Amino acid sequence: MAGTGDKELLYEVADGVATVTLNRPEQRNALNGELLSQLVDAIKAAREDDAVRAVVLTGAGEKVFCAGADLGGFAADVPLVDKHFASDLFLEFFRVMPRLGKPSLCAANGHVLAGGMGLALSCDLVIAREGARFGTPEINVGAFPYMIMSIIYRNVPRKKVNEMMLLGEQIPAEQAVEYGLANKVVPAAEFGSAVDEWATKLASKSPVLMRLGHDAMYCQQDMAMDDALEYLRSQLSLTFSTEDIQEGVKAFFEKREPNWKGR
Repeated sequence: MAGTGDKELLYEVADGVATVTLNRPEQRNALNGELLSQLVDAIKAAREDDAVRAVVLTGAGEKVFCAGADLGGFAADVPLVDKHFASDLFLEFFRVMPRLGKPSLCAANGHVLAGGMGLALSCDLVIAREGARFGTPEINVGAFPYMIMSIIYRNVPRKKVNEMMLLGEQIPAEQAVEYGLANKVVPAAEFGSAVDEWATKLASKSPVLMRLGHDAMYCQQDMAMDDALEYLRSQLSLTFSTEDIQEGVKAFFEKREPNWKGR
């Protein structure tokens, strides 16, 4: 097992899973420049590390996964252009996640709010701890969820998004599942084991086929139908060229676990 840690973010790799932990529990894991910078670096490190086959994103503490951007930066007495460029790291994170090439799981151990919802929805899967609330309360403090709007609209029906953003109210985790913000809700006593179970399953798949499939999931989503069909056919043909598809089919007929080669 390899791991590094410091004040703002914890990063650990074990059994093919990289666990990335937002580590500002006293500040509700709010996102400041330093934490965002380390988060982007951690995701890039996981992408480049062949030992990592899946990524889990979670928050320290038991109350809040992430409360969004650190509000102190909103009122800071700095030039407007500095505030504008400070949001670059949000964009970088949202751009790198679809290009991770590996499955990601958000372990929402507490409330998922504002920009924290953007982090959660950037992951492929979301498991929420019972009692967690989801919301975009920015309007209540004179702001608006601009940075995560496009991600929410790609995951949740439009009228529900409008309701969340315009009213600024929070919803329970069970309702978040109904909206499409999370996959399932797990009681607190079972939360850790549920996250481990899914993370282990994700890490057990063929890394080369997971990368091809993961890339295809995101590349095709905004294509016209005909373009998407042609693109996906090309990816199927590319899949036929891998050794892992041969091994997977052979293992299926031989009723055994596959021995992935990653090529």
